[in-house]
Amino acid sequence: MVAGIIGILIYGWLVFFTGWWMIVLQITAFVAIAAVLAIIAWIGYTLATTPPPKPMEEIEKELEKEQSESGTKEGTSEQTSEQKEGASDSKS
Repeated sequence: MVAGIIGILIYGWLVFFTGWWMIVLQITAFVAIAAVLAIIAWIGYTLATTPPPKPMEEIEKELEKEQSESGTKEGTSEQTSEQKEGASDSKS
């Protein structure tokens, strides 16, 4: 916070109380425009190099495959628990 306040004071002094005001404003404008254009370039690069998403059909097929695989695993575990319950009921 202190560094920010000191920076503001130095910048104000350079712009309003020295003969350097024109070069300070030119550098400020250049840095501001360069920063905005760099952000635009970065966004463009990211858009150009990001691979396209998978088609919805492919995602749906993967989900169905996972559900069918987990369904068979769950079914066997449910049968096992039911068998255990049946075995405990028959012992009583």
